[in-house]
Amino acid sequence: MKYLQKIGSAGYILVALLFFVCGFSLIVLASIEIWSALFGDSHASVQARFQLILECVGLLTIAVAAFELGQTVLEEEVQREVHVSSPTRLRRFLSRFLVVVVVSLGVECLVGVFQFAHTKPELLPHVASIGAAAALLLASWGLFVRLNVEAEKLEPEAMHQAQEEDKHVET
Repeated sequence: MKYLQKIGSAGYILVALLFFVCGFSLIVLASIEIWSALFGDSHASVQARFQLILECVGLLTIAVAAFELGQTVLEEEVQREVHVSSPTRLRRFLSRFLVVVVVSLGVECLVGVFQFAHTKPELLPHVASIGAAAALLLASWGLFVRLNVEAEKLEPEAMHQAQEEDKHVET
């Protein structure tokens, strides 16, 4: 069983590493976009440059999400070396993940509104569906956290143990 756990940890490390590689790759692509927007074709319109900068914002948002997901996987699955089984651990893991997803969807919705409001307004309902999905996720997450509080009261030692682990992970 210990051997399988080591293989699983190696898999999580590989996944986290790939998240970090993806994040850095997206930063490189965003840098190319911003360079092109600011110093590229001097005949490009302000609107075209604006579109490139919006694409850069989208790329950077996804890069932040990739870094956060990689960090979450490393901290929760490798450093803590525990399984997500107690209500406290489950809430903490899902909360870290959903923060990234909700913020990313919110930023993408905002970028989409700016991008399509003047150029392709027929796509605004699609953008609105991204915003609605972010709102639904946020409301569902809030409900989950609210309902999870009662389950956490049944295991107060799990909360204390998770807080102690936080001190060790942060150092």
